[in-house]
Amino acid sequence: MNCLTNVSRSYSAVPLCSFKCKSSVYPIFVNMKGLLIATDLRKKCVVKATSSPTPSANTEGAKDEEKSDVYSINMTEAMGAVLTYRHELGMNYNFIRPDLIVGSCLQTPADVDKLRSIKVKTIFCLQQDSDLEYFSVDIGAIREYASTFDDIQHLRAEIRDFDGTDLRLRLPAVVRKLHKAVNRNGGVTYIHCTAGLGRAPATALAYMFWVQGYKLNNALSLLLRNRKCFPNVDAIKSATADILTGLKKRSVTLTWNGDNCSTVEVSGLDVGWGQRIPLKFEEKHGSWILHRDLLEGHYEYKYIVDGEWMTNTYEPVTPTNKDGHINNNIQVVDKDPESISAALWKRLGADDFDLTTNEREIIKQFLDEYPDDE
Repeated sequence: MNCLTNVSRSYSAVPLCSFKCKSSVYPIFVNMKGLLIATDLRKKCVVKATSSPTPSANTEGAKDEEKSDVYSINMTEAMGAVLTYRHELGMNYNFIRPDLIVGSCLQTPADVDKLRSIKVKTIFCLQQDSDLEYFSVDIGAIREYASTFDDIQHLRAEIRDFDGTDLRLRLPAVVRKLHKAVNRNGGVTYIHCTAGLGRAPATALAYMFWVQGYKLNNALSLLLRNRKCFPNVDAIKSATADILTGLKKRSVTLTWNGDNCSTVEVSGLDVGWGQRIPLKFEEKHGSWILHRDLLEGHYEYKYIVDGEWMTNTYEPVTPTNKDGHINNNIQVVDKDPESISAALWKRLGADDFDLTTNEREIIKQFLDEYPDDE
């Protein structure tokens, strides 16, 4: 290949460590993103829930422990904080306010009864189907059981796990749906993801900030006093800017020079590290090109050329991160430093950032008018 590159990722996975579960030792592998490969273990550990005390109960419990181990390590690697989730111990939660609870996922229809007993009126699930399948949660049975009562409603608003970009992009629609449900149902609201440590607290924090009138730092302090968690504050700030700038996007162009390759893709950017966007080859210039409209903000990305992860030395790169990786990056901003959006992004960087009265009105109107996602 005649393109200058700096290869910082390899396609092979190497053992990072291992953990013991009962009589077995399972190796933990690191992939190109620095996350753990749990596919094989997931295939081995998919089991059906049972309520009878059969001999298989102990085996199922051991497998839940194994999956919890893998999930916890994945979560710690992805979120940059030491976090632990033990699915086998059942649903756990904390009251953040008398009317707002953040917790882990419901596991059986019986959990609906537990939430009804503490006056929950809205169950707000942020999990994707893959999250539910990993821990063998029958979401259909839970939703069907909840629908038999007229004093509780189960709603879903999916956000991809461990993905700050997806969180940022989905938060406006998610909080809008939550806001309308709370207005409709009243009472106590239960917000959950899988562990209740990332997506759920971030959604609760955005709701407290945008809807309930808290300063962001005050809401964060209240949240952390009541539940040990790790909400992505930067994603909330970026989503705030998105709303206040009218979801303004700017066109960017990424270029990979070279015609000695058969495929060029980009990962990261605005789709997350688990997704890829193909570039189009333009014979006239002998280059692979991607034109994309992005919301304002900072993005990191990496090229995948014929299956190999690479950085482009002709585009800005990040310093080496804590996992030893280097990525390309791009800053999408209004070039006029005196513009309203430029001033807003500068304010967002302050530790004591708060919304003005006018900005709160803009957000309220936005949430009221945001189109339904169903």
